[in-house]
Amino acid sequence: MKYVKFFLMALFAITITSSCYKAKLNQPVPGLLQEQQLANNTGVQGLLIGAYAMLDGVSTPGSPADPSYGSAGSNWIYGSICGSEAHTGSFNGDLTIVEQIEEFGSNPGTIYFDIKWAAVYEGVQRANSALRLMREAKDMSTADTIEVRAEALFLRAFYHFEAKKMWNNIPFVNENVTYNNNNFHVKNDTSWQPIENDLIYAAAHLRTSQMTQGIGRANNYAAEALLAKAYMFEHKFAQAKTLLTDLIQNGQTSSGVKYDLNELYSDNFNAADKNSKESVFAYQSSVNDGVSSPWGGNGNTGDILNLPNGGESGCCSAFQPSQYLVDHFRTDSKTGLPGLDNNLPPVKNDQGIMSADPFKPDTGTLDPRLDWTVGRRCIPYLDWGKDPGYDWTREQFGGPYSSKKDAVYKAQEAQYTANGATIATALNINFIRFADILLWAAEAEAEIGSLDQAEAYVNRIRARAANPAGFVYKYIDPANPAGGFTDTPAAHYFIKQYPPGYFQSNGRPFALKAIYYERMLELGMEGHRFFDLVRWHIAATEINAYIQSEQNLTSYLKGVTFIPNKNEYFPISQIQIDLSAGPDGKPVMTQNPGY
Repeated sequence: MKYVKFFLMALFAITITSSCYKAKLNQPVPGLLQEQQLANNTGVQGLLIGAYAMLDGVSTPGSPADPSYGSAGSNWIYGSICGSEAHTGSFNGDLTIVEQIEEFGSNPGTIYFDIKWAAVYEGVQRANSALRLMREAKDMSTADTIEVRAEALFLRAFYHFEAKKMWNNIPFVNENVTYNNNNFHVKNDTSWQPIENDLIYAAAHLRTSQMTQGIGRANNYAAEALLAKAYMFEHKFAQAKTLLTDLIQNGQTSSGVKYDLNELYSDNFNAADKNSKESVFAYQSSVNDGVSSPWGGNGNTGDILNLPNGGESGCCSAFQPSQYLVDHFRTDSKTGLPGLDNNLPPVKNDQGIMSADPFKPDTGTLDPRLDWTVGRRCIPYLDWGKDPGYDWTREQFGGPYSSKKDAVYKAQEAQYTANGATIATALNINFIRFADILLWAAEAEAEIGSLDQAEAYVNRIRARAANPAGFVYKYIDPANPAGGFTDTPAAHYFIKQYPPGYFQSNGRPFALKAIYYERMLELGMEGHRFFDLVRWHIAATEINAYIQSEQNLTSYLKGVTFIPNKNEYFPISQIQIDLSAGPDGKPVMTQNPGY
């Protein structure tokens, strides 16, 4: 399904925000559609589609300095860069704000936080608009209104969840909060209950198949998965375990296919294979769909800075994998297991070596997921040729590495890139995939259930990674990357499952450490890491260890410290706090601690 933003702009205007950065709730816009014109089934469905359209966070960004990238739905800045997986790739000061965020030196005046806040609460308001107008529609049956309510509540919960991960202390805005009711000065608090309530209703009332409505629309199992995720963040492991077990045994995609891992890890990052059996909920990126925009219109526009500064796009290398991330993919040469205490040799890094110089690649054993996550020198970068390393980075901070999960194949350009450009693509943004479900289930089992079952879930993930069919292979002819691949692996890949009873014999703390580690290997560069570290209550320990390890490679990290009980959450935009002031001029929202 395509979420056509520009067609729906007039529809949104009655409910969306209207400052220059979309900061205020429900300001009326003169001269556009009135609510009564949308109080019908067609209008309500259009408003729902409009709510989906905000999932990628941005509409039409511009240059690398455009603050719209701060609202990207993939959370590549907040989840991955702040979570030790990557650096900004800053160049000539055009991403200075992202560098400040990476250094945990931002403040309530940082514009990216206002942009992110505005984007998620615009999503909330679009969902609320559908709920309000649904009540007035005369051509909707009871079944129609139940389905619309469930879908709108799912979306409202999703956007509030995004805000909750970022700021924790947030206002919950329901459909009764409007400009006309003069009740839009909403206090913020730390309760999860409104998000839970919305998702409980959605999981109980959404249909399973969405084939008639659109494959990208949420079904009951997507709502169940998001509710399980909320329970994991709340440490309600018993409630989460029940839902996750059901999802593993019975869950289906919105097209009616039973959830499972894709046969190949790389299928999750191939535009030709999106909406697979592993996709639980995703933003439906679309290009070449009639929407005219140099930046891709309905494509994954929030991520267009993330490709290498060469090869596919020629811009912008803003999302450079860290050496710390790369080193996590080293495996023990005897057991094929990861070094959970970061005690294995680092992966060879040609830091400072220009691409024309002699280079000998790392010959140690590696988890094969590394070369689908990170572009490394001399390793095939899809069908674009061997990654040259330095030449594809704008500024070589943590190493000559490039993001790879955002890339499409050269052979796919005409179909999956926007308007002939190689920037915005039709790659979906995977918010939840089945690998998430398995790893959450493993974590819940390790916390309150069976360590053997936790191990089985992790091994299911590792078995897929160990499938030789999913390795990166050398080109038949390096001078002609389109000519195909040999049967010779591009590096020394060696990965094994944990031996039977390994978690049980080593105990619960070991099992949890292994599960946490596996999430980084499986979900690296997908915008989750920082939020995982916070919910595990180990953010300060892990991120300060990362800074200590990385600062000799990345000079601007020298002197940087993650401050516990402060940096777990970001500062709330001062603009938003000021806008919460009532008639007495006093803001009703409060700032997060330490800011």
